[in-house]
Parts: sequence; structure tokens; C-alpha cells
Amino acid sequence: MSIATAPAIAQGGKPVRLILPISAGSGVDTIARAAVPSLARTMGQPVVVENLPGAGGITGAAAVVKAQPDGSTLGLVSNNHVINPSVFKNMPFDAIKDITPISVIGTTPLVLVVNPKVPAKNVKELVALLKAKPDSYNLASSGNGTIIHLAGEMFLDEAGVTAHHVPYKGTGPMLNDLLAGQVEMGVVALNAVSAHLKAGTLRAIGLCGDKRSAAAPELPTIAEQGLPKYNVAGWFAVVGPAGMPPAEVKRVHDAFAKAFTSPEVLEAMKKQGTQIEPGTPEAAASFFRSEASRYAALVKKANVKVE
Repeated sequence: MSIATAPAIAQGGKPVRLILPISAGSGVDTIARAAVPSLARTMGQPVVVENLPGAGGITGAAAVVKAQPDGSTLGLVSNNHVINPSVFKNMPFDAIKDITPISVIGTTPLVLVVNPKVPAKNVKELVALLKAKPDSYNLASSGNGTIIHLAGEMFLDEAGVTAHHVPYKGTGPMLNDLLAGQVEMGVVALNAVSAHLKAGTLRAIGLCGDKRSAAAPELPTIAEQGLPKYNVAGWFAVVGPAGMPPAEVKRVHDAFAKAFTSPEVLEAMKKQGTQIEPGTPEAAASFFRSEASRYAALVKKANVKVE
């Protein structure tokens, strides 16, 4: 948990609880913490970032849903929010109806990485390795049915290979075991592993999106390495509980848009390869519905086990 305040204008202001349904150290967590000081200034209130990982993001999102719709509790969610209804049988809330969409803030590149002990430096070599030893390698994920899991399964499907899926309770524990060599490969947000890639403690096989990242222009995409249909990107959005007054939605939207497009935050995001394009509440609502439909089809194709 971290707290940022805006001196002069936030004194005495009610703190804003910004819930992240993911573990510390993940891509969205890195983004949120980089933006917190600017957010505190634009909102005129202290901002408290709280990580509530678990159940693929359901635990944190449930805390947002149950909160008072007065703008004092918000959530910064990602792809997992609209994937979960297709993965879990007994959702404790409606991922679309029980939240107030405020803004899809931006996108962040995902990258397929391996532990350095894996004798593969690119897609061709990794696919050959997996074909030679079916189900001998572990594919780590941040949880069953998460975007990290689906992105990995989609790679296996496109390449026509298999691996043993090992789900973790968040990106942090997953990264720890990837670094230790307990698992061999996994998909992660680029900004969460940039330091490890530079240090050589993890090796990048390829970016998951349809274009290279300005943060790591030397890294080729998986698509350009022989799997042209492969294209997965991470996104993040701010939401609140259902029933937020329109005036409060506008206030929060404007504050987040201003904070994330401030020079210092844009510079931090650029270094991480994160693209910032804050959208409207109406656009966010439409996007959530279309993404939920898209991922329902992917979950079925990847044969993700429903819990």
C-alpha cells in the first residue's frame, strides 16, 4: 500500500482508495504507482493504492463493487475483469452491470519470456524445443483464466505445441518462480520485467502485440517470427461501484485523464512502453462489452477449466 498527497489542496481531503485486483510488482501495479503523485494533485485528495489480488482479480473487484458509489473507492482493472465471467461459474457480482465504467486509460505490451536455462532464444527455437519434448516444460501464469494465462495458451495453440500450465496467485509469485527456474516460461507485462531482461535474469522470446514497443525496439513480435495471427495486448481502466452520480463520474474521469497525460506521467509511461489514451465513460462501457464477448470465445477455444 502507498499513499500520495497533494500538498496545498489535499489537506483534510477524504482519501481515495484505489484498489488494484492484482499483486504488487505486476504491470498495472507499476503503472498505478508511477501515476499516484499526479493523481493526488489532480483529485485534490490523498490517494491510497491497495493491492487485493486473488481469484484472477475477483477479490479486488468485489471490494470495489461493494463500496459506496461516492468516488472514494475506485478500481484500476485490466483484461481479467471481463474474462472472469467466462472462467468462473459462481461470480459474486456482474462484471458489467455492477461497476461504473469511467475510462479505459491505456494499453501496455505483453512479452513471452523464459528462464535463461531454457535453450531457446526466439520463437522458432522455443517451438522446436516444445515439439521435441511435449508437456515437459511449464507455462506459468498469474492465475487460471487471466489474460496472462490466455496469452500463453494462445501461443501454444498457434504454434501447435503443448506445455504444463502452472497458475499462481498473482504476477509477483509467478515472477519469483520464473526467476528461480522453478517454471520455464510465461507471458508478463513488459514493464514488469524490463529490469530482468536487461540483467539477463529472464530472456524475451517475443512481444505479444502486433507491433514492436518503443520501450524495447530491439524485441521482435511473436507475429513477425512466424505466427502472424498471434496478437494480444494488455489494457487497464478505472472503474467505480455501480450507481456513481454522473457529476462524480465526470470529476473522476477528468482527474484521471489529466493525471495520466501530465508530462511526468507520460514520460514514465513512455519508458515502460505503455500507451496512454484516456477514453470516455461511454467508450469504456462499450469496450467492456465487446471485450467480454471476445474473451468468451478465447476461453472456450483455449479450453480453460471453469471453476
